[in-house]
Amino acid sequence: MAFSISNIFSVPILIFLLGIFASYIHSDLEVPRPISKFITLYLLFCIGFSGGVELAHSIWHAETFITIGIALFMSIVTPIYVFLIARRKFELPTAGAIAASYGSVSVVNFITASTYLADCHISYGGHMVALMALMECPAIIIGMLLIRNYNQPNDSYPYNHTLKEVFKSGSIIILLGSLLIGFFSSPAEIKALSPFITGIQKGMLVFFLLDMGLLVGKNISKLKKVGKLMFIVGIFIPLINATIGVLLTYWFHINLGDSFLLIVLLASASYIAVPAAFRIAVPEADASIYLTTPLAITFPFNVLIGIPLYYYILNYIASL
Repeated sequence: MAFSISNIFSVPILIFLLGIFASYIHSDLEVPRPISKFITLYLLFCIGFSGGVELAHSIWHAETFITIGIALFMSIVTPIYVFLIARRKFELPTAGAIAASYGSVSVVNFITASTYLADCHISYGGHMVALMALMECPAIIIGMLLIRNYNQPNDSYPYNHTLKEVFKSGSIIILLGSLLIGFFSSPAEIKALSPFITGIQKGMLVFFLLDMGLLVGKNISKLKKVGKLMFIVGIFIPLINATIGVLLTYWFHINLGDSFLLIVLLASASYIAVPAAFRIAVPEADASIYLTTPLAITFPFNVLIGIPLYYYILNYIASL
């Protein structure tokens, strides 16, 4: 319990709660959109660049490939079973978008979790950054294929167009691009960028979480629309996937840092890449549902409860 309380009262989490409160009372507090976009790009670059540097010094072994296999397997399986649940209540396009959201991942959760590990002085493999980017794609594709499979005529949703949108996504480009840059950077260049990459990253994360808190606060009023089923999905799907992740990482003896990040990714949901792809490819999907549930239910749950809970469970298992 002390571990969880400590996490909730950390500065990034408190600033996130402040953003929710400010939005709830209709304060005029805001992070200007251009600055918000810059902070997002900065954090994505930092995590990608750092991952590339680590990847250059990583040794690829069986554990690495097992981790990647688990992640890709879950990014295919999760959209299928979430779709079957969501289809009971929502129209086909919206159910497909919800499925893609929960099969995909949250970059913000990954950034928060990696910062968490840094504070605990726990390392993780650079391949985890590449894995985060890779997990975005299968879930979106599966979501589109599920819509096509249940919809007539079958060519209503051209998935080749969706694929282009996925790979043109700014978050994917900056992540993979900075990963490659970090991989090929010289030690001198890495040292020169260190104050920019590590020196101010936590401060930027604070303002990013303030912005996310404001965004969550604005979407709280839409929670009534998603219904009880999506409240269950928004909390229990992360817990189910996290449980599967804990069991698999324990079974395959994956190290603590990689296990923790993998579980956080499996338990997260996308509210950046999926909306960007589905807004164009499937405009009839109800964004107020497939965006609100991950953003206003799953994201706060993971940040406030999930991340410390997953870490505590992994540490407890490791001590047995």
